[in-house]
Amino acid sequence: MSLACGIPLLECVYCLACARWAWKRCLHSGSHDSDTWGLASPEEFEPVPRMCRFIMANYEIDISNPQFAPPGGYQMDPNNIITLKGYKDTKGRVTPYLIYLDHEHSDIVLALRGLNLAIEGEYAVLMDNRLGKRKFDGGYVHNGLLRAAGWVLDRECDILKDLIQKYPSYNLTFAGHSLGSGIAAMLAMVVVLNRGKLGNVDRKRVRCYALAPARCMSLNLAVRYADVINSVVLQDDFLPRTATPLEDIFKSILCLPCLLCLRCLRDTCIPEDVLLRDPRRLYAPGRVYHIVERKLFRCGKYPPVVKTAVPVDGRFEHIVMSCNATKDHAIISIQREAQLALDLMLDREPVMSIPTKQKMERQETLRREHVEEHKAALRRAVTLSVPDSEAPSEYGTFDDSSNDGSHHEQSNSSFRSNSSESLRNRQRISWAELIDRIFEKDESGHMVVRKSLSQNNS
Repeated sequence: MSLACGIPLLECVYCLACARWAWKRCLHSGSHDSDTWGLASPEEFEPVPRMCRFIMANYEIDISNPQFAPPGGYQMDPNNIITLKGYKDTKGRVTPYLIYLDHEHSDIVLALRGLNLAIEGEYAVLMDNRLGKRKFDGGYVHNGLLRAAGWVLDRECDILKDLIQKYPSYNLTFAGHSLGSGIAAMLAMVVVLNRGKLGNVDRKRVRCYALAPARCMSLNLAVRYADVINSVVLQDDFLPRTATPLEDIFKSILCLPCLLCLRCLRDTCIPEDVLLRDPRRLYAPGRVYHIVERKLFRCGKYPPVVKTAVPVDGRFEHIVMSCNATKDHAIISIQREAQLALDLMLDREPVMSIPTKQKMERQETLRREHVEEHKAALRRAVTLSVPDSEAPSEYGTFDDSSNDGSHHEQSNSSFRSNSSESLRNRQRISWAELIDRIFEKDESGHMVVRKSLSQNNS
């Protein structure tokens, strides 16, 4: 009798728990992920719409006669396109890309387009990974994206080196969307760690803009490279929130309505501190810019605002149950909202009318604020016991490391640059082969620096 009376009670508890979970998930909006972040300034966000246009130019057959140009056009000079690689050139090893010389903004841009569902080779790049398959620079990265980055650098290294030497004051910028965003982030990391390959380019001149970023690196790397890599997320975009391993993205793209509730249930039930302790878990890279255009219980859209931070915990951990989860992933939507957000920022704060000296002082102040925020993120990672995280130096050397890489990165960079230089000079191997020769699998199957190279370096 007592057992029969207990069954309805258990059913009530179960129903209440399910109702609480459903209520919590339905009330979770994309704007909640950046509630505590600060507002971005026009100076730091200005390159984002421009990078969107460069990426969109990859979809044109003839850039001189565009068919899919956004309002205002691409604002590109076809004569300044150094190289343009399509599917016939990449053969599915990497998404199509272009190299553009932007004289107006003193920028050398390598822009990669996003995933094409009709190209089988791009699936292979996306699927070439499992948790803990590739360890790189003290963290974990997506193996397929890293190999794709090596393939691009092997083809374009000489061109980029010549451009950097010819224009010593220009920045080197990598930009990508969706799958291309992960490749762009890997490119930035590899170039920073092997700056000697491109004529000793300064770390301050290397930038990356990952639009609708894929989760491609572990948390310690995502925070450490926040001074180089910038991720841009539009409202409810599903890709930066898709749980690792990254091979599940394929299922999410094709079966998002079917798997959405199951994924949300799993992400809700697993505490975030448990997720942070997994060193193999991949995250969206670098500093994050979140474009917010919708609020909960508000009809329609409102003028977009851009929030920015270097988050450690709460870095887009939960998928948003929204009908815009896939729409917000499109490069067209990101370009439109980013341009609108920038126009609104410029209207509120007419930066163009500021004298040059004051503008330079303002940029320097912004740089210092970013350095301090970067320091705080590194300390926060150590506080949360994020594996392989390192706190900034207490002796004032962090400012130097923010410009030229931390002491740890400098030693790794010089070591890898010297060892890889000798290997390349002797055997003329490719970047992709170079990555494989520098690293080997240990007893647990992780990719680590080869012992022979470590002994030679010592």
